[in-house]
Amino acid sequence: MVAAEDNPESFFAAAPPLRDADAVAARLGEFIARNSSAAGAGGGGRRIVCVTSGGTTVPLEQRCVRYIDNFSSGHRGAASTEGSCQPYCRFLPDDSFLKFFDVDAESKVQVAECHAPVVKKAIGDYCKAIEGGYLLKLPFTTIFEYLQLLKMVATSISSAGPLGMFYLAAAVSDFYVPWDSMAKHKIQSGGGPLDMRLSQVPKMLSVLRNQWAPLAFCISFKLETDSDILIQKADMALNKYKMNIVVANLLATYKEEVIIVTDKERSTIRKMNKDEDLEMQIIKILSQNHSKYICGSTNGCVQSPD
Repeated sequence: MVAAEDNPESFFAAAPPLRDADAVAARLGEFIARNSSAAGAGGGGRRIVCVTSGGTTVPLEQRCVRYIDNFSSGHRGAASTEGSCQPYCRFLPDDSFLKFFDVDAESKVQVAECHAPVVKKAIGDYCKAIEGGYLLKLPFTTIFEYLQLLKMVATSISSAGPLGMFYLAAAVSDFYVPWDSMAKHKIQSGGGPLDMRLSQVPKMLSVLRNQWAPLAFCISFKLETDSDILIQKADMALNKYKMNIVVANLLATYKEEVIIVTDKERSTIRKMNKDEDLEMQIIKILSQNHSKYICGSTNGCVQSPD
């Protein structure tokens, strides 16, 4: 028997069906069609970028009460594209959502004056993106949802060829409990210590690169806690999974610096001051590299991002 870690299709076959899969597919197809027909900044087609952001949970029960989570704030994906599960909220203060509002003497709710400018801008930018049709949010929670959505998006974006980009910043679980071996109900604590065997999540990067969207520009992220193996792991992703770029960072310093790794060079990007947005530097470099990739893949060159 072929294990799921060796055969991605076995993972999908055993996974619980994605909720509202038909509706998601319809929204995705409409989004791809609309933006594929739109003209880009360089006169060619518009670039379509899939940004994954945030963590993926591993349920321990089918009717989930407990789960294993991966570290991820989702900030990097949101800051880079304003397209995470909570777009534009990164500009809001790190306070309770209720602190943004006041209740007046007539019991009417209004935005607190001190937060009004930033809330107004966040809402305005979000509405503009949605109404313009160039932002599609597909939220996920579990590793099962994430990988099913990634496959759907990748096979759809493949029609864009080299104009497609994958910015894979989500923290994807390396291990999981297979659905068919998972407890159906809440695991009881009365039985003493819990022993559990986790299976390895199939490596989908090579499948994405070779099957789902072979012409797309692919960027993956590598987060480690040990600086001695960081570049080694990044180089492995380049060579084994054929990534175009790997953004390598350490858990202790990921907010301050990253290393952009390609098959030709390694560039360290550092945050120079507390108000600087590190992600904007990352996006500038990645966009430039994507432009070069498009020029090398097509007869016409797209010089500026859309």
